[in-house]
Amino acid sequence: MAWFGKPGADTSRMVVDLTARQDEREALVAAIARRMRLERPPGLPSLSPRVAAALLATPRELFAPADQAPHAYHDQVLPLAAGQTLSQPSLVALMTELLDIRSGDRVLEIGVGSGYQTALLARLGAKVHGLEVIADLAQAAERRLAALGLKNVTLRVGDGHGGWPDAAPFDAILAACAAPRVPPALVDQLRPGGRLLLPVGPADGAQQLCLVEKGRDNQVSERPLLAVAFVPMVTK
Repeated sequence: MAWFGKPGADTSRMVVDLTARQDEREALVAAIARRMRLERPPGLPSLSPRVAAALLATPRELFAPADQAPHAYHDQVLPLAAGQTLSQPSLVALMTELLDIRSGDRVLEIGVGSGYQTALLARLGAKVHGLEVIADLAQAAERRLAALGLKNVTLRVGDGHGGWPDAAPFDAILAACAAPRVPPALVDQLRPGGRLLLPVGPADGAQQLCLVEKGRDNQVSERPLLAVAFVPMVTK
C-alpha cells in the first residue's frame, strides 16, 4: 500500500495506490472462491462475482496494523489495537454473501474495527451505518474509508446492543462481535424481509454464527450456520 501525504494529515486528501499488491489480492480472492466452493457447509453460498469484485477493489493491508501488513493477504485473523481483530477474509466474504446486499440497502454494522468489512459493504452499494465502541478504532476507520473515497458510510462511537434506533429500519444488520444471545433491539430494527447475522455465544466458549430472518409478516426465524470465534460485544 502506497500512501502519499504527510503523517497526521487529513487522509481524505491522501491518494491510495490501488495497484499495489494486486497480484496478492487476486491470489487471495481465488483461494477464497476455492475454499467457499469446496469446504463450505451444505446450504451456504459460494463466492459471487459482486463480492469477489469488492474484495479485489479493497486493499486489506490498509486496514491492518503496519506490523501485520505483510500478512494482509493470508487467509487469517490479524490483531488490532485494544484486543480487537481483523477477521479472516474468507469468513468476511461468507458473511457478506449471507447478507445478500443490494445497492441502496440500509445496513447496520456492529463492531466496525478497522473498517475492512465496512468498505466491502459500501462497495456493494449499501448505505452503511457503523457502530464501534473504541473511539480510536472508529476514527482511524473513518479516515481509511475517506481515503478510499467511500462516502456512503456513517460511523458512530457506541456499543451494539441497542443498535441505532434513529437510523432504523435496516435491510440487513451484521455484527462482528459475539453476543450471549440475539439482542431483541436488533431484531426490532430489522425491516420486514431483513436479515441479521451475528455470532452468538459466550466470549470464552462455543459460538455459532446465526442468521436471523424477519419475514414479510414480521415472523422471526433463527438458524445457526457454523462454529466461529469472535471477540465479545462490549457494553459501553
